[in-house]
Amino acid sequence: MVRIYTRGGDKGKTGIHGGERVDKDDIRIEANGTLDELNALLGIVRTFLPADHEWQKLLGHIQREMMVVMSHVATPSALRMKNPNPLPEGLAAYCEEQIDHLTAQMKETSYFVLPGGTPVAAHLQWARTVARRAERRLWTLNKQDEVPPCLLQFINRLSDLLFVMARYEMFSQGEAEERWKDFLYKRRK
Repeated sequence: MVRIYTRGGDKGKTGIHGGERVDKDDIRIEANGTLDELNALLGIVRTFLPADHEWQKLLGHIQREMMVVMSHVATPSALRMKNPNPLPEGLAAYCEEQIDHLTAQMKETSYFVLPGGTPVAAHLQWARTVARRAERRLWTLNKQDEVPPCLLQFINRLSDLLFVMARYEMFSQGEAEERWKDFLYKRRK
């Protein structure tokens, strides 16, 4: 890219994969913008971590895969086969593996926690809320144009992973989580 500005969006339109121009507030653009925001927030979390922290690799992998996810969200379903980036099929399972690994090291809780704690935990909780918003936007897009199920599953699991990572951060730092309320239901195992 020679110039960062193209002036192409000055009238409220932007391009998507395949060359079509859509309104900047189109649900596809809104969904991708929220995923972009989430990716940037994961980058912020990484700035709080030492370079050799085990989560650098985990979050870096997720950030790179988020770019692939965004390329598929930017591609209408009719053109998806022309997207040069393979669909990241195993991301939900990857998140589940990470969740199971971290959860096995912590005690089970039967209460809701208030977001906060250490800067890393607070930012992971913030990222979790952005992931949930991205998921809502993707489901809205899915009503208009099918989103690959693996992408919907990934974003759902990613929000769960970010929650568990925030809890693990508090646990590993020896910090007490701030409780809100006990669960009124029993979790199924």
